[in-house]
Amino acid sequence: MKDLFEVLKPGGEDWALAKTLDPDRLPAHIAIIMDGNGRWAGRRNMPRAAGHRAGVEPVRIAVETCSRLGLEALTLYAFSAENWKRPRAEVDMLWRLLRLYLHRELPEIMRNDIRFTCMGRLDALPDPVRREIEIAIDATARNRGMRLNVAINYSGRAELVDAVNAIVEDARLEGRLRDLQIDEAAITSHLYTAGLPDPDLLIRTSGEMRVSNFLLWQIAYAELYVTGTLWPDFRRVDLLHAILDYQKRDRRFGGLNLETETARAEEWVEAVQTIAR
Repeated sequence: MKDLFEVLKPGGEDWALAKTLDPDRLPAHIAIIMDGNGRWAGRRNMPRAAGHRAGVEPVRIAVETCSRLGLEALTLYAFSAENWKRPRAEVDMLWRLLRLYLHRELPEIMRNDIRFTCMGRLDALPDPVRREIEIAIDATARNRGMRLNVAINYSGRAELVDAVNAIVEDARLEGRLRDLQIDEAAITSHLYTAGLPDPDLLIRTSGEMRVSNFLLWQIAYAELYVTGTLWPDFRRVDLLHAILDYQKRDRRFGGLNLETETARAEEWVEAVQTIAR
């Protein structure tokens, strides 16, 4: 937490919000669906490319804030498998922005001891993009700070297909295909996110109420936070609001919060005894 206050101005809104955070209840893993670049540009009568360019600064802010908070992982939905349907010029511009971001931000990522990884079907990416990604992955492989995981050419359904195919292939190579039994642990260990905790908090910008084929397995018990803010306007205060909202949730994972339920039971007993008296 103290690392975050090094970049906050005392008395500012983000400083005040950060002061109210409970450092013992921070999410270990935040995932973000970064949505609204096109609408942001459209509202300003600007080309969609302007919205994508404006969306780079919120990425920088989110990465810095989560890293300084000491989170274990931040996963960003950068390019879905469905995004190939967009105009070729827009897709090419997105690849240029990704390469530019990695080239410019790699020194800062290294200074903050962040480990950069990507997930998705990366083989389909243009060669220059894959090379830039590989450079960043290799350069940060030994870093021990937050994991910055970027989803590119990603599909939650495709991830599950790839996981099952990998399980079957492993069983075939080991000669146990006939006796193969697939359980949750096997699938989890073959997902793109193997080794990471599931997201505690999923943030979606732009107000859309859907998960868009993102981390379908991993967000089973994630807390969802949807904001109408478009991604280019998403700033540190927005992220802190999302985390504060998360800290107010009663996370039960399908069960009961024993501490809360015990307190309620005691209140009921006391109320009944009062009536009886």
